[in-house]
Parts: sequence; structure tokens; C-alpha cells
Amino acid sequence: MTQIQHHISDDILDAYRAGTLPHAFSVVVAAHLSICDACRAELEAYDLVGGALLAGAPQTEMQPDARARIMSQLDTTPAPAVPRGSGVFPAPVMTELKGQPPKWRMLGGGIRQQILSADQEGSLRLLYIPPGKAVPEHSHGGLELTLVLQGSFSDSEGEFARGDLETAYDDLDHQPIAGPGLPCICLAATDAPLRFHALVPRLLQPLFRI
Repeated sequence: MTQIQHHISDDILDAYRAGTLPHAFSVVVAAHLSICDACRAELEAYDLVGGALLAGAPQTEMQPDARARIMSQLDTTPAPAVPRGSGVFPAPVMTELKGQPPKWRMLGGGIRQQILSADQEGSLRLLYIPPGKAVPEHSHGGLELTLVLQGSFSDSEGEFARGDLETAYDDLDHQPIAGPGLPCICLAATDAPLRFHALVPRLLQPLFRI
């Protein structure tokens, strides 16, 4: 197995721990954590420190009926079934897919996508890029997190293989190219539309919701 070289930045991991990341980015981080032992260990270390701090904090009295109310909610609200990982797709991705295989939509040049979620805070999509194919050159209007689930891609920031996470801010201008071998499958979250350089991708952008 290829060793993961590109990890979650501390600020994004802190936001994930605090529950302040938008949904799309949280799914990408959760998927990376399910693959990356190093980042998962770092998160667990943070949680241990936080637990120790809470243990030393002053205690407050619970309401007399608190336990009964919590137990009644457990009795009446069944826990939803959580899909397991399947193939190259870790459990957080299979949850977004609702346990089903991807339903790819062609973008052109053999590149495909499936939009998993989209709201005012960001969008989440799967991308399928055949070996040697390039995503049109673009910059960003905000943050983009891209996690490789299969294959690899390279750009001006280096090479990214399974488990690697690329963090792209609005100062990055790049053109990801899928590596040889297996098709590159990525999970990508953005909080603003991409800024394509060429005219045709810009014209098709509203249709493909990129």
C-alpha cells in the first residue's frame, strides 16, 4: 500500500473536531480519517487531551429527570443503519451514496461525476478521471478539498495517490492530470464555483454545477 503523503491541515482538523466544518468538507475529512492512520491517531490524541481537561472541570448537577428523558429517547428513536465501506469507497462515502454504487454522469473526455450533496455552504461530488486525462485548468473562488480514493493525479502541488488529500485555496491555479494505471476516483468538496480558464468549460459550468 502506498504511504499517504498529504494530510489534513491542523486548522481544518480543529474545525472538524469542533463541528464547524460544512457538511461537504466534513465528509471528505471523515473519509480521509477512515483511510489515514496518522491523522486518525492525531484526532484521537486531541480527544484524549480534551477529555482530560473536561475531567478536571467543575461538575454541575443534572436535573432529576435527565436520565429518564435520555433513556426514553433511546427507546423511541432507532439508530439509523450506517453503510459499511465498499471497494474503494470508505463508509462516509457509502453513507452519502446511501449504500448504492455511484450513478456517474458524463462531463466529457471520459470524465464523469456524481454530485452527492449541494447547499449554500458547499458541494460534494465524486469524480472519475481516466488515466492520462486532465481536468480543465482552473483556479478557485474559495476552498477545495480533494481526496483520492483510487488511482492518482498530479498537478503543480505534486502527486496525490489513494488516501492523499489536496487542500486548494483561492491562490492555487492548477490542472490535475490522472496518473497511469487505474482511473482516478476522487471525492471533492468546494464552497464556491471553480474558475475555469478556457471558454468551453465556463459555458458548460452551470449545466454540470461545478
